[in-house]
Amino acid sequence: MLRLFAALAVPEDVADVLGTRQHDLPGARWRPAEALHVTLRFFGEIPENQADDLDAELGCVTGRPLQLELEGVGAFGEGREIHAIWAGVAENAALRQLAGRCEAAARRAGLAPDRRVYRPHVTLAYLSRPDPADVAAWIQRHNLLKSPPFGVASFGLYSSRRGASGPAYRLEKDYPLV
Repeated sequence: MLRLFAALAVPEDVADVLGTRQHDLPGARWRPAEALHVTLRFFGEIPENQADDLDAELGCVTGRPLQLELEGVGAFGEGREIHAIWAGVAENAALRQLAGRCEAAARRAGLAPDRRVYRPHVTLAYLSRPDPADVAAWIQRHNLLKSPPFGVASFGLYSSRRGASGPAYRLEKDYPLV
């Protein structure tokens, strides 16, 4: 079984901007620059033969290069159940279209539909039972985050392996946007 997702890598200069915000939150497990990405579709654990089908379907996904901007910060979960903090992605119709095409590719490969509402973001840190006041203070200090626009010319199929400090990711396949 492979744990897979499709995502857009965050360029190094944008990761550097995000890195300046990765501090002052007790217990946060900050994600390294090479792990920062915008998920298009999380596929979960799938058998290798189905992963081959998914790869073939993702290879048929079309789209043009994108211009994205990061905007604002937030958290997933509530109270002591907050489990991650993130940087948001400014609304972008082309990004939503690309995510929809990855969803369609997953369905053609035989995966169940993703029932969650798509909320594009970059996970900055994972949390475990944090003090909600600390999270709120961090969000208040960083809520005006706005990155410079950055271009994305491809998306990737990544594998994920769980680790003590959070998941480790590996690019399995890159798909150009032309």
